[in-house]
Amino acid sequence: MPQPVTGRGPACPGPGRARLHGQWHAAGGALSVFLLSPRAMRGATGGGQAPPFIKQEVNMMTRKSSVATLLAGLCLSGQLWAASAYDINQGYGGGSQVSFNGQIYEAKWYANPGQSPGVQVANEWDSPWALLGAGEATPPGDGEGIAPPAQGGSGAADGSTVYLSQSELDAKEHALTDFPAMTAVKASIATRDNAVVEAVAPGLPLNPANVKRVEGLLSEAQFNFLFPLRAPEYTYRGFLQAVAKFPAFCGDYSDGRNAEAICRKSLATMFAHFAQETGGHESWRPEPEWRQGLVWVREMGWTEQMRGGYNAECRPDVWQGQQWPCGKFDNGEFKSYFGRGAKQLSYNYNYGPFSEAMFGTVRTLLDNPEKVADTWLNLASAVFFFVYPQPPKPSMLHVIDGTWQPNAHDRQNGLVPGFGVTTQIINGGVECGGAAEHAQSQNRITYYQAQAQYLGVPVPADEVLGCKNMKYFDEAGAGALPIYWENDWSYVPGNPNGGKSYACKLVGYQTRFSAFKERDYSRCVQHFFPEVVIEDNGGGTNLPPVVSISGPSEALGGATVLLSGQGSSDPEGKPLSYAWTLPAGASASDLTQSTLSAILPPTPTSDTRYGFVLKVTDDKGLSRSATHEILIKGSGGTTPPDGNPPYKEGTAYKAGDKVSNLGGNYQCKPHPYTGWCAGAAWAYEPGKGTAWSDAWIKL
Repeated sequence: MPQPVTGRGPACPGPGRARLHGQWHAAGGALSVFLLSPRAMRGATGGGQAPPFIKQEVNMMTRKSSVATLLAGLCLSGQLWAASAYDINQGYGGGSQVSFNGQIYEAKWYANPGQSPGVQVANEWDSPWALLGAGEATPPGDGEGIAPPAQGGSGAADGSTVYLSQSELDAKEHALTDFPAMTAVKASIATRDNAVVEAVAPGLPLNPANVKRVEGLLSEAQFNFLFPLRAPEYTYRGFLQAVAKFPAFCGDYSDGRNAEAICRKSLATMFAHFAQETGGHESWRPEPEWRQGLVWVREMGWTEQMRGGYNAECRPDVWQGQQWPCGKFDNGEFKSYFGRGAKQLSYNYNYGPFSEAMFGTVRTLLDNPEKVADTWLNLASAVFFFVYPQPPKPSMLHVIDGTWQPNAHDRQNGLVPGFGVTTQIINGGVECGGAAEHAQSQNRITYYQAQAQYLGVPVPADEVLGCKNMKYFDEAGAGALPIYWENDWSYVPGNPNGGKSYACKLVGYQTRFSAFKERDYSRCVQHFFPEVVIEDNGGGTNLPPVVSISGPSEALGGATVLLSGQGSSDPEGKPLSYAWTLPAGASASDLTQSTLSAILPPTPTSDTRYGFVLKVTDDKGLSRSATHEILIKGSGGTTPPDGNPPYKEGTAYKAGDKVSNLGGNYQCKPHPYTGWCAGAAWAYEPGKGTAWSDAWIKL
C-alpha cells in the first residue's frame, strides 16, 4: 500500500464494531472515512493470456495495530497518497505502486522497464498500470520499503471489525451464480471421482455411459489407425479415462439433441486440432499428415530436468505465484511448466487450475508437472480445454452442441458456428483475422475434413471451416460469461469503514478466485477486506495465514536492507510467528521478528537475485511461506550480444532463427510455435512482450 500523506483534519470517532446479518448495524458512531480505491480494470479478452486482477490489501500497514493505525491516517477528507517515483529503467512486479506526474499508479501485472504509466493507450488492458488517484513521490531515503505508522488528525481510532456469517456469504455466492449460462457451464465441466476414472478400461461393462458411446464410435483399432505415429505415452485406454473424467464430453442430452452426432463431431474436431498442435507435419511419410497427431507429448526441445521453462509467473511477488505456488527442484529452482500433453499445457496458472479440477488440489501437478505427459492426464488436459470456456470465448463443446448461439455482435464479427470458430478459440490470436486463410488454419481445415469423413461427420457446404476475416471474441458477444470473482469497489452508504461494499463481483478477466470453486466468493471477500471475520468458517476449519513481504527489489552488494512481513495476516485474526531464511552470503542478527534487518552478500561477478524466505505460522501450527527477491548488479556488467541480428517486428522468422533484443539473445521456437515469432510486438517481442516465451527461447 502507498503511504498516506497526512496533515490536519478532524479527529476520527471512537472505536466501532459492526455485525452483518442482512443489514448493517454500527456501534460507537459512524466512521467518516474516505477511501481512495483503484478502479477495477478490464483484462485482455482476445487471444493470449488474460491479465491478472488488481491486488489491494486494506490494512497492509503495521498489522500489530490492525486497521486502527491505517484508519487514523485515512480519517482525513481530501488526503493524498504517496509512493516511490517511477523509474523508467526499472521493472515493476504486479501490485507495485509508483508516483508519476502527481498521480499514483499500481501495476496490474509485471511492467517492463520503459512501460511508463504516462503512455496513452486505446484500451485499459494495453497498459500494465492502473490509476489509483492523486499523490506524491516518497522523499528519497524514506526507509527501505516499510510503511511507517500513519499519523492522522488529532487522535487515532480503532477501525470497525466486520462480522459476516458463512451462511450469508454462501447465499450471496449462490444468488450471484444462479443463472442459466453459469448453470450450463458448471454442468459441462463437472468431473467424476478419480477412482471411477482409474477403473476404466476398454470393453468393461461398468464403464460410464459417455465412455461406452466413444467406444461405440471409435474402437482401439481405429484409434491406432488415426494415430500411428503417436508417442507411447498416449494410449487408447488413457483417452477413455480422459473421457470418463468429464461426463459432459460425449454425454447425454435430455432436450432432444443428437448425442451421437455431437460426439462424432467433437471427436473429429478434437483430433484435427491434435494433428496441428502435436503433429509430425512430415509430408514425406506414407501416413498422411491428418493421421500424424499426438507425436509430441512434451514441447519440442524440452526435458523434465531443464530449468527456466515457462515459470516467470512463479515469483512470489506476483499473484499467479501466490495462488499457484510452483514446485521446486532439489536445489530450490522452480520447476518448468513447458508444454505437455495433447493440449501442450503451459504455465503454472494453467497447471494449477487443471490440477485442482483433476485432484481437488493445485499441489499435485505443480509439484509433479511430468504427470501431464506420462499419464492419462496427457489427454485429459485436452478434454479439459475442450469443455472449459475462456470468456469471452465459449467452450468448444458449447460451440459444437449448440449451447453457444452467436448474437448479432458475434455474427457481425464473423463468429458463427462451424469448425472455423474452434480455431479462433484455440489459436485465434495467431491464425485468424487476416484477409487470407493462415497456413496453420488451412492445415486444420484439411485435417478436419479428413477426420470428419473417417468418423462419419457430415460437413455442410455452407459451414465456415476457416477463420479469415474473423474478429476476436469480445465482451459484447454471447460467450462473455463472467467466471471470476473481483473486489466490488462500490460505495455503500451506511456501511462501516467508509462505506466499503464488503462484497465481490463477477468479472470476465482472470483473477485468483473462480466462480467454479465452492466458497471462493468467501475467500475473495476475506482477501480484499482483511477486517472481515467470518463467524462460522465451514465448521471451524482453520485457514492458513497469508504471507506478505515488502522491501527493496534491488540493492548494492554488502548493503543493509530492511524487509517487513508486517503485511502478513491470519484469517482468524490470531497472532502469528515469523521465521526468516537467508540466502547464501547474507547475514542477520534476529530471524524471528516480523521485520528483518539483513546484510546482503558481496557484489557478485554477474547480476544475481537473492531470495529471502519468510515462513509465517498461526497459533494452531498452520504455516505458509513466501520469497522476496533482491537483485544485486554484478561487477562485470552486462554481457553484450554475440552478433545475432536485432529483432524486428513483423519479420517472418523461421524455426531456429536467432535474434538479439534488450541485451539478450533469443531463438525462435520450432513448429507449432514458430508463427508467433512474427506476431505483434506487444505480445511476442523477445524478452518484453506479454507472452514472448510462447514464441522464443532465451539463449
